[in-house]
Amino acid sequence: MSPILVRPVREQLEHDRVIRLLQAKSRRRYEAGINPGGEQIAGVGRGTSLVYPDLVLQSQERGHRLQAVVEVETGESVNHLEALAEWARFAELRVPFHLYVPAGMVDVARRLCEDNRIHVSEIWSFHSIGDQVRFTLVHRSREPLSSSRTVRGRRAQASSRKEAPRAKARQPRRTKGAKKTARPARRK
Repeated sequence: MSPILVRPVREQLEHDRVIRLLQAKSRRRYEAGINPGGEQIAGVGRGTSLVYPDLVLQSQERGHRLQAVVEVETGESVNHLEALAEWARFAELRVPFHLYVPAGMVDVARRLCEDNRIHVSEIWSFHSIGDQVRFTLVHRSREPLSSSRTVRGRRAQASSRKEAPRAKARQPRRTKGAKKTARPARRK
């Protein structure tokens, strides 16, 4: 459940519409479960760490392995409280976290992620033109998912880089020159 207890009706309708569009868009590649409004249908995690992102993308193969989680925000829900309560928890999952925000809120979302050290795999902006919604990729993380998840992981990598002695480059083997072979005799 979102920390924003009551979202304006117009924004809630836009939010749910974007979720359903993303579900339809991703159906070919993934099995997509949605949590529109206050519904809690598709959860991720176990026990007390169970979370309900707006869109849960799973593989279509037999194991239904979790591939990504998607969170859609509206103009009012891009704020510090939302970032700490939801985005940080979604970013801790070991799958890509995709964030969709209105076009005017991209800089705010990016700054909130940087300030709170929330790793987002992709940030997309969306805007409506009539009855169509257009999506634009505005940020893609360069870091691989596994190396940027925890501060401890970063520290361990940094310390191992400092402590590991550098190995000398191996010199290539010297080989004997190629044997000269005689050419076959010319035929007349």
